[in-house]
Amino acid sequence: MEGKDTEMSFWDHIEALRGTLFHSVLGVGLASIVFLAFPKPLFQAVFWPTQADFPLYRLPGVEFSMDLINIDLSAQFFFYLKVAMLCGLVVAFPYVVWEIWKFIAPALYENEKKAVRKAFGLSSLLFYLGVAVGYFVVLPVCLMFFMNFSVSDAVVNTISLGSYMSLFTSMVFLIGILFEFPTVILVLSSLGVVTRDNLKQWRKYAFVIVLILAAFITPSDPFSMFVLAIPLYGLFEFSILLCRKPEEGGE
Repeated sequence: MEGKDTEMSFWDHIEALRGTLFHSVLGVGLASIVFLAFPKPLFQAVFWPTQADFPLYRLPGVEFSMDLINIDLSAQFFFYLKVAMLCGLVVAFPYVVWEIWKFIAPALYENEKKAVRKAFGLSSLLFYLGVAVGYFVVLPVCLMFFMNFSVSDAVVNTISLGSYMSLFTSMVFLIGILFEFPTVILVLSSLGVVTRDNLKQWRKYAFVIVLILAAFITPSDPFSMFVLAIPLYGLFEFSILLCRKPEEGGE
């Protein structure tokens, strides 16, 4: 049907939103249960960046491994639950995106649906790309930096389970979310909110904003900040390529 769907009442929209949230949470929950049922391969993957055989540590001249300790009686149990839920969300991400698409699609015109559908299709690919960059590059780089940094030989780095979990979450999941930026730009461009020329004019501010985001997500050392800032700025340039030119606005 051409045009927006105006037949639904306010409460119909609320009911549709409730259904979207319920199905999304259910999808994440079912995926999490699978991970809860198979903890061994799950935690082999989670703790792999701490092991000497991790891919980045196999590079010439790189040697690294670390041991984790637990000082909280209940920490391992809650860590088990948090990791399963996080991985469940990562696996169920495409389904959650599909549920969101079903909710907003009736409110869009046909020309808007085409653009938004393309953006939603791209979102899962970019999310998993961000997760991979965080897991295989940014996280191990941060681990190596902090494990090798010491203010004195009298201080030994002993890493707690909770500290590692905090870094793991920010480096993997949040970077995956940040990689969604091009999909947002694609939608805004298709709706005529931004153009390619707009983004080119914002280049001088983009790198500063990227550095601020990278500093917020990573620990406060400049090295890991730049390791994350480089792919994030690459996403901005990719967004420029996705963005339509001004002369295409009248289509």
